[in-house]
Formats: sequence, structure tokens, C-alpha cells
Amino acid sequence: MSCSLVFTGPRAMHDRVEALLQRLSGRVDSNAVLRDADIGPGYRRDATDGEGAPPLLLMRPRDTAQLADMLSACNALGLPVVIQGGRTGLSGGARSLPGEVALSMERMNAVGPVDALAGHVIAEAGAPLETVQQIANAAGFLLGVDIGSRGTATIGGNVACNAGGIRVLRYGMFRAQVLGLEVALADGAVLSSLRGLAKDNSGYDLSQVFVGSEGTLGVVARACLKLHPAPRVEMNALVALPSLDAALALLSRLRARLGLILSAFEIVFPPVYEGAVGVSASRAPLANGAGCYAIIEMQGQDEAHDGAAFEAALMQAMEEGLVDDAILSRSIADMQAIWKLRDDCSEFIFTMDKVAGFDISVPLAGMQTFLDAATARIRSLDPDARFYVFGHLGDGNLHYLVQSDAGAPLARAVYEEVASAGGSISAEHGIGLDKKNWLPLMRTEMEMDAMRRLKRAFDPNLILNRGRIFDMPDLRAGGNR
Repeated sequence: MSCSLVFTGPRAMHDRVEALLQRLSGRVDSNAVLRDADIGPGYRRDATDGEGAPPLLLMRPRDTAQLADMLSACNALGLPVVIQGGRTGLSGGARSLPGEVALSMERMNAVGPVDALAGHVIAEAGAPLETVQQIANAAGFLLGVDIGSRGTATIGGNVACNAGGIRVLRYGMFRAQVLGLEVALADGAVLSSLRGLAKDNSGYDLSQVFVGSEGTLGVVARACLKLHPAPRVEMNALVALPSLDAALALLSRLRARLGLILSAFEIVFPPVYEGAVGVSASRAPLANGAGCYAIIEMQGQDEAHDGAAFEAALMQAMEEGLVDDAILSRSIADMQAIWKLRDDCSEFIFTMDKVAGFDISVPLAGMQTFLDAATARIRSLDPDARFYVFGHLGDGNLHYLVQSDAGAPLARAVYEEVASAGGSISAEHGIGLDKKNWLPLMRTEMEMDAMRRLKRAFDPNLILNRGRIFDMPDLRAGGNR
């Protein structure tokens, strides 16, 4: 349905909101729509520092039918909608803009049961990632994606942003976990493909169109997620290395020797390592002063051999000088302590002021060249800049953070160097509102045009997460949305 209404001022907006409430009256329960003082300040923002505008209304569907009704009504009235999950995003995508209705999926949080024979589970969009992980684990399975905000980040948000995390090296991004989706389109039409078939080439795979689309094409209601057999043996290690080159050589060596049982390879540079240890207020597990540190994990099924192979590979690396020192887990408590250090890296970063964070990916072969070039360029802007780098070395994703007063030129310097290195300005956090001006560094005009065609096809009235990822020309008003 094409909408011909045009915004004409506050009174028109008020009338439109009242019309929405009237349309939904009797079709949704009393807790489904909140307004004014009943909408908490948290619904204005995500995990970035930016503060959004107060939403006109807060809609909270409890099932797909209510979700479809809400979207249909907003579409008919031309009311723009910002979609919100756990609001843990780091690109401003869930931050509300003036004149938007907020759509929170928090009440759609049911999960399961696990289909043990097929190895999958169906979860509603508002279910926290950690809840799905726990249900999968209880049934003897593992969900392949894990991120630090697991307790709050939701399945819908993970799908919408194609979340990555610490085990992409083995299990892939979130799109690799998606066997099918149920999605409500802007006009309330519902597409449902939750059969969980490993093979289904019956026309276009529409579900994958919505993975990584950041809520601009449709709203995920439910997801059928692939599960993996829970590992019978798990170990991890914290290692100190002389340099990034040594870390890359170790990564290559372990991938060749261990194959698929190598599940994670995280890198932490000294300033972040030292800061994380300070946050934890405990003694440094390995001495300061290394070139860099890595957290390495294996997950296997062969209890008799996989752990020994992991340990032997690390010992050989030490003998060859790739590793200076190492701590190997001997228990679940040891594993958790090592992974806590990784979580403490993020906690440390959040304690600092004036830090610009960049979620980037760079080809492994050019990573040191990028770091050198970016450092030199940023030093030319601010000689006193401080650098904090850690991330998922196994898949080339760095969280590159700079403490500086350089302001806007800092982002240009980083993103242009990323583009020059053949990398990406967004490895796993999405584009949202905050990175869209830099997207042309990554995508050609033809690619941008193709994305806009998709947007126009799925959301012709441009109500869903407008202004996220890219702006759309408003064909009726002659402006941008």
C-alpha cells in the first residue's frame, strides 16, 4: 500500500498518533502500547553515547500477529518506526529520531524446544542470546555465536546486525546460524520460513536478505537457528607473543595443525591487556611487556586426543620462539578466568573518556601495514593520541580505539586507511546512523543503488529504521529520508 500522507506539523503528527491508537484499540493488549511518561529514557538510545529523541509511542508486540498489526497501521499512517531489541548496538541504529514510534521486541522472548534430531531451535526475536545458549547447552548443543553482551543482546538484533563475536573462526557469522526466519514487512505482510531445512533451493532464500539489513527491510519475529553438538572437550590458553607477526604465524600454524577444533583466536595489545588487568584488580596472569597477547580456544569431540593436540601445538610454538609464555586451562574455572580477561578488555575501554572506537576488519596479510599507516596518520593529527587495540584476530576483526581530542578528522583518517588496506569499516557492529557517511568508501555507486532498490521494494513508504545504513531520496517531497 502506497502512502500519500505528508507531514505538515506537530498537529498532524498528533492526529496521526491518535489514529494509530484507534486502529490498534481492541487488537492489542493493554501493555502493548505505552506513551509519554510510561516510556523510560532507555528507549531513546542504544549502547552508544548518543541520546535520541523521545519516541512518540512505544509499541511492544507479544506475537507475530500483533507485530503485523502494528506495522500495518504505522505504514498506512506514514509513521516511521525505529526497531529495538536489547539496545546493545554500537552504531546508533536503535537510537530514536524525532517523530519516530519505537517498536520494542522485548515481550516476544519465547525459545524452543530444541529439535535434537534436526539440531535446531526456534527463538522469538526478543529472546536474549544467553537464554538461547543456555537452552541449547541443556539439550547437549551449542549455538555458534557468542558476544560480550549475550545477557542483553537479542536474537532479532543479532540477526539484523549479523553478529559475529569470538567464534567466527569456527562457526561463522550469525547468518551461518540462520536456517530460516519469520519476518513482518512494513505493510504487515508476514514471510515465514521456519522449516529448518539444511537444503532448500526453492527459489530465492528470502531469509538471508534480512540478515544484516539492520531492520531496514523488515522486522524479524522468529528465527530458526542451527545448533552444533556441544564439545566433549574444551581448553583455552592465554599466551604472550613477541609481536603481531608472531601471532599471525601462530594462528596459521594452529589452523593447519588443529583444523576445525580451533574455535577462537583473540588478540590483545599491551595497553588493553594492562588496563583489563587493572579493571579486574587481580594479579596479571602473564607479565606485562610482551609484544601482544592472545586468547586461544579449542573445542573438540575426541577426549583422548584433541586436548593433547592443542597442548602439543602450543608447546612446539614455544620451542620455536613464536610464544614467549603461556597459561593453559586445566578446568572450567581456568577457562572462565581466561575468558573473563577478554570481557574485562571491554570493561576497561568503557572506563575511559574521549575514546573513539572503530569496529574494523583488515586482511591479515596487511594488518601490520594498516596499523603502522593509521598510527602515523593519527599522530599527524594528534601527537598525544593513545591507541587501544584488541579483537578477533582469527577473522581479521579489530576493535581499534583511539583516545584523542582530534575529533571528526580522526574517523576519516581511520576509515580511509581501512579502505586503502582493503578492509571494512564495519566488521560486526553494523552501519546504523553513525557510519552511513562512510559507507561509500566500501560500496560502489552501483552497490548503493542496488541496496536502495531493495529498500524501496520491501518498504516503499520508508517507515522502517529510516536513515539507517544510508539515506533514501523521498520521491514525494524531493528530500532525503
